[in-house]
Amino acid sequence: MKRSLGGLLGAMMRHRAAAGSLAPALVNFLKGTRSYWPGLFHCYKVPDLPRTNNDLEHCFGAHRYHERRATGRKGASPALVLWGSVQLLAATATRLRVFTAGELAPVEVRAWQALRHDLDTPRHRRTLQRRFRHDPASYLTELEAAFLKLSLPP
Repeated sequence: MKRSLGGLLGAMMRHRAAAGSLAPALVNFLKGTRSYWPGLFHCYKVPDLPRTNNDLEHCFGAHRYHERRATGRKGASPALVLWGSVQLLAATATRLRVFTAGELAPVEVRAWQALRHDLDTPRHRRTLQRRFRHDPASYLTELEAAFLKLSLPP
């Protein structure tokens, strides 16, 4: 693959004069390809890494499909945005092999707690947004009371 693309790019470079008004775009394309060349074929060096965007999209699509079947929703769950990094990793890993309970237990409790905190922070923000949308007056009254409690001496 690398050799084929290299040959095609070489031919494009040799015949760029025949491109006419597209010659500047061709030079720009060749320059960009040259700058990305070292990492362009990384997927062939790593086993089991999806080779194309289609393969990667298949992974995401399969996850969305199974989630829709499990939840009965027509669209993807909004939780996928919040928990997607964990859900997708777990779904992909469990398709490769079955894990035992001992393997699923957190080894580094601090790292697990940090991940939980990172995932809970956006969820908490969304909860507050929902409360504001449903009852803005009540939410602002509670916020003002909390602010006054902090600013006034005891």
